[in-house]
Amino acid sequence: MKLKELLPSNIDRSGIDESFLELEIQSVSCDSRDIAPQSIFVALSGMKYRGNDFIHDAVSGGAVVIVRAIGDEISESLALPAHVLVLDVEDPKKFLYFVAEKFYGSPSQKVKVFGVTGTNGKTTITYLLESIALAGQKKCAVIGTINYRVGREILPSKNTTPSLLDNQKFLHRLAADHIEYSFMEVSSHALIQGRVDLINFRVAVFTNLTGDHLDYHKTMEEYFRAKSLLFKNLSRESIAVINCDDPYGQQMMAVTPARIFTYGLSLNARIRAKNIEFSFDGSSMDIETPAGPFQLKTALIGMHNVYNILAAVGAGLAEGIQLDIICEGLKKIKCIPGRLEKVSSNRGFFIFIDYAHTEDGLRNVLQALRATGKSRIITVFGCGGDRDKTKRPKMGRIAGEFSDVSIVTTDNPRSEDPQRIIDEIIAGFQKNNYECIIERTQAIRRALTLAEPGDVVLIAGKGHETYQIFKDHTIEYDERQVIKEFLEEENVHTARNLRGS
Repeated sequence: MKLKELLPSNIDRSGIDESFLELEIQSVSCDSRDIAPQSIFVALSGMKYRGNDFIHDAVSGGAVVIVRAIGDEISESLALPAHVLVLDVEDPKKFLYFVAEKFYGSPSQKVKVFGVTGTNGKTTITYLLESIALAGQKKCAVIGTINYRVGREILPSKNTTPSLLDNQKFLHRLAADHIEYSFMEVSSHALIQGRVDLINFRVAVFTNLTGDHLDYHKTMEEYFRAKSLLFKNLSRESIAVINCDDPYGQQMMAVTPARIFTYGLSLNARIRAKNIEFSFDGSSMDIETPAGPFQLKTALIGMHNVYNILAAVGAGLAEGIQLDIICEGLKKIKCIPGRLEKVSSNRGFFIFIDYAHTEDGLRNVLQALRATGKSRIITVFGCGGDRDKTKRPKMGRIAGEFSDVSIVTTDNPRSEDPQRIIDEIIAGFQKNNYECIIERTQAIRRALTLAEPGDVVLIAGKGHETYQIFKDHTIEYDERQVIKEFLEEENVHTARNLRGS
């Protein structure tokens, strides 16, 4: 697209050479690390950096148009080549929004975008919605914590929710490929930072709000305010699917102009579950909806997954999908990676890996496992470094209350001292039913050693992650491989003992 077609009408073109106006722009960026030839680079300043400091890098990468704020200082030593146009504008961010929307053609007007937000459940609900869409023979994509998926193509996930420009680029690709739906996890960070500002959400889902990210948001009120931005900015034609059993769900209903679908267990929920039963093989329930009732048997277990299922049903009904297709899609889901993911074991005990890294998440998973009626629960968990410290003793309290034995260990300590993190966790235990083992592999092996037939071992915190982050390095780390190696060693040991006897 030519530059003259991209520029807002309030830009004075009289002083711009015609050769610049005829430039074919190939890319728009505000990140000097992501520059392609024939790019527009918008120099945005943040709390920790000045956009002007990256202009030289952008030009070196191929930027031919530099956009900066009027009055911003620029290094006198930065001599820009003659082939680079500098535009001084009053509001670079507003300029970026205008150009991005025009360059990518407002793709969320062509792709039906569903946003899912809340402290817990986002990943599971996007997987459920994807399965429902596929059951209805619809093309869809998913943007989330584990990865980004377009049909069978899997792309790595840099952030739960991509940047504003990456979102526009991704949705533009979906529109070009005639993909009808995009299911997106929307984080509170993304909402505050404006990463989803140009997206016209057709449906937005609210799961719940419990303590997390308070290192960033400081208070629950600020955390709620961040989440509420998704619902405040919905159009009157959009639909908000809200958990009415959550106290913050009630507040969310009051701030959105969208039509509302409620879900939950309470009698006033439009989508409601009853007669719920749990086992190690899954869950069964009766679901009441405005479109009629239906029975569901699913491989997912736990009350938290009942709520996730109801949210997906609500979003499906909001879109007008038939109940039989919704039910078919729900039944096809056997496991969500790193979400109560069962690991095969021939030792007579049960092993689960889960991403639970908040007080509420850990409680939900432990209660789900307790509801299956098995004997002891042995939990391995830690807390991330350089993240919300307030949840550490809370998670210790929950682990001590709902586990028979807890082994507190390391989980992405980053720049913090792992022992100090562990000390802050164990301060929350009310009973002396825990051990501390800093090295995570040793902690997992200890739990598996303690396990007896009928026991449940929960390894919580990392879930789908296959790495461990330390102060100055990151290592590959897959808990599934740790478990596999332990079980193989035990099988060899058992076989030797049998031969010896």
